[in-house]
Amino acid sequence: MGYAESTPLTHRDGKRKTSFMTRKNLVLLRWTTAASFAALISACAATPEPAPQSSAPTPPSQKPHVEATTSTPPSVVTTDSAPVTRTSTISPGDPRGTPGAPPYSGPVGPFAPTGNAEMDAWRQDFVSRATARGTNPALLYALLKDIRPLDIYLGPDNQSEVANQAEFSKAIWEYLRTAVTDNRFQTGRQKLAELGPVFDRIEATYGVNREVVSAIWAMETNFGGYMGNFSAANTLANMAVEGRRRSFAESEILALVEIVEKGFARLDQLGSGWAGAMGHTQFMPSTYLAYAQDYDGDGLANVWSSSPDALASAANYLSVSGYRFDQPWGVEVLAPQGFDWSMADGNDRRLSSWKSAGLSPIRGGGFGVDDSDYAELWLPAGATGPKYLLFRNFDVFKTYNRSNSYAFAVGLLADGLAGQYGPVAAWPTNIQRLTFDEVKQLQSALNQLGYNAGGVDGIVGSGTRGALRQFQQANGLIADGYPSRPALNEVLARLRS
Repeated sequence: MGYAESTPLTHRDGKRKTSFMTRKNLVLLRWTTAASFAALISACAATPEPAPQSSAPTPPSQKPHVEATTSTPPSVVTTDSAPVTRTSTISPGDPRGTPGAPPYSGPVGPFAPTGNAEMDAWRQDFVSRATARGTNPALLYALLKDIRPLDIYLGPDNQSEVANQAEFSKAIWEYLRTAVTDNRFQTGRQKLAELGPVFDRIEATYGVNREVVSAIWAMETNFGGYMGNFSAANTLANMAVEGRRRSFAESEILALVEIVEKGFARLDQLGSGWAGAMGHTQFMPSTYLAYAQDYDGDGLANVWSSSPDALASAANYLSVSGYRFDQPWGVEVLAPQGFDWSMADGNDRRLSSWKSAGLSPIRGGGFGVDDSDYAELWLPAGATGPKYLLFRNFDVFKTYNRSNSYAFAVGLLADGLAGQYGPVAAWPTNIQRLTFDEVKQLQSALNQLGYNAGGVDGIVGSGTRGALRQFQQANGLIADGYPSRPALNEVLARLRS
């Protein structure tokens, strides 16, 4: 998950109303059944309480997801994949930490030079501002005394741009080839079996399907296999010095201070990925403070070395974001001949409208939601590739990471873990995709022709697709808004004529 990508989302409108009564009934039924069975073989567990709800959750990580190849910090233990045998009857919930513990104490300086004058100046200024607001200077010193410049932020070739990430630089089918793999399905099924009681309890408490939580775990760290070998404090310090998101990075460092002050984690546990996201399910420090959960009742939310704590935390976040239990994130569809592809415009329409337009599930059967529910038609590879109606849960996945490709991979992994693999339709791999420079050329040409594609930045967003769709409609072409080489050729030909 990458820091330039994820920002808090508000759902597109108020049309999608979350019906928690249906979800709760399903959850309670499953929990009651599981608890009754458990009573026959062991002591009954206490009924879990719902997680606290709030609005506008902060994304767990602020970066687009990237397939990391780094190893886990030595201080982070990742060998807890064996079945959980804890017998605690405490319901999962907010961590208690160590209330009443004495404040952190130790040296407050001086700082040794980092070898980067800009970093040294930023650190001194930040510490002065933070201590003036009452932040513990000893804890600030302990967090920042060992920071060093990282090439990914401060090197000659800054690698933290959105355009370099897999979600944006690869064709969707290429991205899925490395994100949705047989190995992940195999490992995911093993984890679902090994941690069955954990997932039972998580579903009952938070109302999020186990396959979805497992898919998030797979996408974020490959089931804890690579949580990153960075220091969260050092990464965030580099982000602050780099400058584009200084205020954000500084607030996340202060969140690290709070995590340690409250006794939720030790200084030596604060390992992270390249953008400061931490643990099995990659939470930014502020998101950790808001949504991290203590699964086993030990007072901590140990997202680094307790996969149950991390999975409960991810489920809590998804639940607060509006996840609907046992409802689809998306359904692959068939469209009739002559379908108006301009309806794939990013707008939600009632399912009844889509059905009236001729869309039907490619596998047959129903959609699994009410006709009054809203959905968006998404064409990830244009009109000739797989086609999906996207529902509320897809939007929830995107609160974790705003990339459509990421959310799509989560959905496909979750479906596969439940026994349904997709997509059914083949990808149009013969269609030539545009390079970064060609996308800029397309955007510029569309703007010159009077179709507002927005900034010429080489990144295909809703503005570029919308402008291309309008051009295609005006010129009698298939109006799917897909930026392919043939589409570019049509636009350039019109510009020259």
